[in-house]
This record gives sequence, structure tokens and C-alpha cells, in this order.
Amino acid sequence: MEIIDGGTMGLDLLPLFEGRDKILIVDAVDFGREAGYIGIIKDNDIPSALNSKLSVHHIGLSDVLFSAKLMGISPSEICLIGIQPKSLDVGLDMTEEIMEKIDTLIDLIIGKLKEWNIECALLSPQESLR
Repeated sequence: MEIIDGGTMGLDLLPLFEGRDKILIVDAVDFGREAGYIGIIKDNDIPSALNSKLSVHHIGLSDVLFSAKLMGISPSEICLIGIQPKSLDVGLDMTEEIMEKIDTLIDLIIGKLKEWNIECALLSPQESLR
């Protein structure tokens, strides 16, 4: 399993699809709902959702999914877990609405990974800096 930081976007992600049978994407997504709403989009529903411009990174991710399919390297299972931001403006601080839902978001991520038989372990802040 690889975790890719949010700075990696667009077609730079394409090599990471090769040889994978499952991919989990976690992103800010504009569901048109209240801030903090969490939604899950799976497999074939993702491209149509991205065509509706739901993800704040929809252009890059849409390109990656389309290219992976054309190249025959699309994984058999893709899951997008998204959280509705309060604003689509660029910023570094997490809003109160997101902070209130972060534990739920993490639980959903861990649940999906466990469903895929991927072991999860929470690290202390000190351990995660190593």
C-alpha cells in the first residue's frame, strides 16, 4: 500500500495505478451539500461524478481515470471518499465543520481499508513524524 500526499495530482498519479487492483482516493469534494458532509463514490460512478465537477481536483483525477482505462491499467476497484468543504478557496486551515467530521472521515477510510484486508494502525503524532 502506498499513501500519496495531496501535492501529487493529475497525470503524475498515473504510474501509481499500474499493477494495483484497488485504489482509495480521499479528497475534498463539492457534493453541493452542507460543509462536513461525507460521501462515498465507487467504481463506475466516479467518472460521471467527476464530469459533474464534484471534486475540487476533478480535472486531474478525471484525466488519470480516463488515461488508466485507455492504457488498460485501471484497477478493478476504486473508491473515492470525499468531504464537502465549506469553501473551495485555497487555504491551509481546517474549518470547524471539517474538524467536527474528521474522526468520522478517518473511520470510513479505515473501514474501507479493512474491508480490503489492509491492516491499519494509528500512530502517535511523534511516530508519524519519523
